[in-house]
Amino acid sequence: MPDTENNKILIRTQGLTRVYKVGSEKVHALRGVNLNVRENEYVVVMGHSGSGKSTLMNLLGCLDIADAGEYELNGINTTHMNSAGLAHVRNQQIGFVFQSFELLPRMSALKNVELPLIYSDTPFWKRRKLAQEALQRVGLSDRIHHKPNQLSGGEKQRVAVARALVSKPSILLADEPTGNLDSKTSAGIMQLFEKLYTEGQTIIMVTHESDIASHARRIVRMQDGEIVSDLPTEQDPVSVHYEDSSVSEAPQ
Repeated sequence: MPDTENNKILIRTQGLTRVYKVGSEKVHALRGVNLNVRENEYVVVMGHSGSGKSTLMNLLGCLDIADAGEYELNGINTTHMNSAGLAHVRNQQIGFVFQSFELLPRMSALKNVELPLIYSDTPFWKRRKLAQEALQRVGLSDRIHHKPNQLSGGEKQRVAVARALVSKPSILLADEPTGNLDSKTSAGIMQLFEKLYTEGQTIIMVTHESDIASHARRIVRMQDGEIVSDLPTEQDPVSVHYEDSSVSEAPQ
C-alpha cells in the first residue's frame, strides 16, 4: 500500500468553527476543528447525526465557509475566498461522490461524466477523451452510451465516481457512497475505492457503517462538533471490534 508518511499535507484546517442560527438559537456545528490530511491518505469521518461530520465535509468541499479558523487545500488558502473563488477551487481540486448518485437521467454515462469539464471550458475532443478514460478506470467501458435508467445501482455509482475523477482532483470526497446499495454491490464499490487509493488518489469519506469504515486507513470520529479520536483503522476500537466480530462469525 502507498506510504503517506513523507507525503505533503494536502488538507490543513486550524480552528474551524461553524455556527448556524435556528430561530433564536445558535447551533455550534463545528467547535475549532484541527485536521491534517496528507496526499494519498484514505480517511473516513464518522459520527452520529449532529456530530458535525457533514458540516466538516461541506467546508472541506468548499460548499460552505467557516465562521472562524483557516482552511488550506493543496497550498490554496480558501478562508477568505468569495463564492466565485470557492467554485473555481471546487472545480479544479475536488471530486464529489454522493449517496444518491446525482446523475442527469436524459444523459448517457459518457455525457454525465463530461459535465464537470464543461464548466472549465475544456475543448470537446478533450472532454470526450478524459470522460472515456475515467469510465474505463472504473470498469464501465462497455456502458458509456447507457442512460442511468439502463444501469444498475452499482453501475450508477461507478459513473458518479468516474465523474468525480474526470478533472483529476486533488481529493475525492465521498458522502455515504454505499448508502443506497446492497451489501454485494457495496463491496464492489469499496473494491473500486481501494483500487483508486492504491493508484494514488486521496480519499475522504463520510459513513456511519463500521464495515465500510474498516476499508479506510484512518478513522476520524466526531462528536458535538469536535474530533474525539483520530486513529489508524487498526487502532480504532469500534473498527477492531467489527473485524473481530467478522472473524468470530465466519463459518467453520
